[in-house]
Amino acid sequence: MDQDSHCTGERELLEAVSRITTSSTTSPSAEEENQPEAEIPCQVRKENPEKDDLQDSSATLSPNSSMTTKELQEYWRNEKRQCKQIKLLFEIPSTRIVEHHLSKYVMYKIIILQTGSFDSNKSVIERRYSDFERLHRNLLEEFSEEMEDVTFPKKTLTGNFTEEIINERKLAFKDYLRLLYSMKYIRRSKKFIDFLTRPELQEAYGCLRGGQYTKALEILSEVIGLQERLTRGNPVAIVPTLCAIVVCHKDLENPASAFEYGEKALSRLRVHTSHRYYIPLLDTMITLAYELGKDFLSLQEKLEEWKTKKDPIRVFTLKELAVREYVR
Repeated sequence: MDQDSHCTGERELLEAVSRITTSSTTSPSAEEENQPEAEIPCQVRKENPEKDDLQDSSATLSPNSSMTTKELQEYWRNEKRQCKQIKLLFEIPSTRIVEHHLSKYVMYKIIILQTGSFDSNKSVIERRYSDFERLHRNLLEEFSEEMEDVTFPKKTLTGNFTEEIINERKLAFKDYLRLLYSMKYIRRSKKFIDFLTRPELQEAYGCLRGGQYTKALEILSEVIGLQERLTRGNPVAIVPTLCAIVVCHKDLENPASAFEYGEKALSRLRVHTSHRYYIPLLDTMITLAYELGKDFLSLQEKLEEWKTKKDPIRVFTLKELAVREYVR
């Protein structure tokens, strides 16, 4: 290739990348706005940054004329990799009938998959008709306008346990969850997230309060992946769960694992030092760091710095905070 052709190729590639970079900062089209939207790591739209607690506000570096063709190609590859959308899919492959004393009901097995992922990124939960019904009623209270055209499977007086009705509801509930997830404000709402995570969290914290740390840890480890994907724009939301995992590992005498999850929790509280978990977590991390022979002086300095800025108050321990979560 001669020099003129090479320069022309560079200019065309630079213009293409610049156009894409520019388009990523413009407002979404009406068609894009109606698409099921998962949080995108780069160039995240911020309708309400304070509410979403978005920490990564740095804009993507724009390409410049000093880049070579090879550097521009690598830049574009990285852009596509970072901007890949992450969405969740809902499947209801099976059901089971539960008979408990005088009651009888159908449990629907819900598999929640992350697009483009392997089986390790799936979550499995079970919900019954009354759980879906309660969710629908709660969402209508807050999102009446958005829910105007959302249909919900009606109750029937007879035939609820026939194969035909159960299969119809399986399909209806799958479509129902997909539709709810496609609506941004509902997807981010506490009521929707609670429907998908709260029963498991309540069970886990119940085990924690009862000293069943292994069982609690097993449930928490299952639910935190889903909880994190659902609250992608609000990293602080999973701090209580991370701290509960720290408590379980610590009481099971796994200090290294406790410290690992503690670091994840602290990273989410870096700019939220007034959060109720910050000081109890910091105090626990100092103890764990000392036990593991890690640097605890920097953690100690943060604790002392906080104490000089705040009035002396009664601070709960990390475990005391954890056992208070999800108390009915």
